[in-house]
Amino acid sequence: MQKDAEMSDIFPKWTNRLPRNIIIGALLIGTGVTAGVTYYFTPKYTRVGYEPIQPVAFPHSVHVKQLGLDCRYCHNTVEKAWYSNIPATSTCMNCHSQVLKDDARLALVRQSAATGESIPWVQIHKMPDYVYFNHSVHVNRGVSCVECHGQINDMDEVHHDKPLSMSYCLTCHRDPTMRVRPLTEITHLDWHADSAVQQREDGTKMIKDLHIQSLQNCSTCHR
Repeated sequence: MQKDAEMSDIFPKWTNRLPRNIIIGALLIGTGVTAGVTYYFTPKYTRVGYEPIQPVAFPHSVHVKQLGLDCRYCHNTVEKAWYSNIPATSTCMNCHSQVLKDDARLALVRQSAATGESIPWVQIHKMPDYVYFNHSVHVNRGVSCVECHGQINDMDEVHHDKPLSMSYCLTCHRDPTMRVRPLTEITHLDWHADSAVQQREDGTKMIKDLHIQSLQNCSTCHR
């Protein structure tokens, strides 16, 4: 009895609840961290706004908006391959062998053309390895570049504009009528239907005519 009394004098009564409180606290902290990572550690927060410095400045606002170049002039595989290619240096030199041919800003382009070494462009849009995305399937079904990449034609420096998260993709897959456009307008990034009602009507017709499937099965993107 005396020994028990001495022990109680050393350890206050609240210490009896300490193990339980530690476990509850750890569970609450773990739940909070998990919820935070799940909500914030997504492309919307980790990728949107990403704008790396490229080895050569390429203002789409000049080439597309002012000069009227079609996206497919540079990205010429987008209609027939799963990927959208970066143009070869020879594509750049088609114009720049005459236009601004001695401009210091294009020194690396001229060097690449002379040596055959690729320009080390920094990739901006990148899907995880476990995601399958076919550009040609989307482009040939009326999904414009702007739906995934934003108003590229207005960008001086390309940045990651859309979240490209699973929920973002599913929004389109569940209701593609509002995201599709005539095939002739795919690369006209400023194009809009006359109204939401018109978009709904035309989109519904396109889905029927092009046999567009509203695929939501996991295997559609995860193969």
